[in-house]
Amino acid sequence: MEHLLTNAEFWVGVAFVLFVGLMVWVGVPKLVGKALDSQAEKIRAELAEAERLHHEAEQLLASIRHDRQEAEETAKQMLAYAEEEARRIEAEAHTRLEEQIRRQGELAQRKIAQAEAQAMAEVKAAAADLAAEAAAGVLAARLEGAKTDPLVDRALGEIGTKLS
Repeated sequence: MEHLLTNAEFWVGVAFVLFVGLMVWVGVPKLVGKALDSQAEKIRAELAEAERLHHEAEQLLASIRHDRQEAEETAKQMLAYAEEEARRIEAEAHTRLEEQIRRQGELAQRKIAQAEAQAMAEVKAAAADLAAEAAAGVLAARLEGAKTDPLVDRALGEIGTKLS
């Protein structure tokens, strides 16, 4: 036994047993258990929070997908409306262009008719002038030997205006 009292390993073992006993008596295992339980509770709370955030993220993703689908449908409807409106505007423009072409054609026909009427009037006036000159020449030839009559001179002057 004396040998044990001088052995350093024996005293290290005794000190270890006393240390462990003191730790148990002070309640260190309970404190360590409480600390571990507290840490486990924090981890559980963090896992619950992570699960809640994951669920919210899934809901947000579903909402975004739904909104995107609605936006795509709205865009398709807007595109269809724009195409329909473009066709309507094109048809209106085509109708207006045809109407304008028709009116311009009618205007051109009226101008042609006016030009023809004016040309006919000019031809008639020229023919009347020519007939008046011819009549004046014929009358002058007949009356060459006769004295001038003021009534005949006046009638010759009015022939051009009467025939127009």
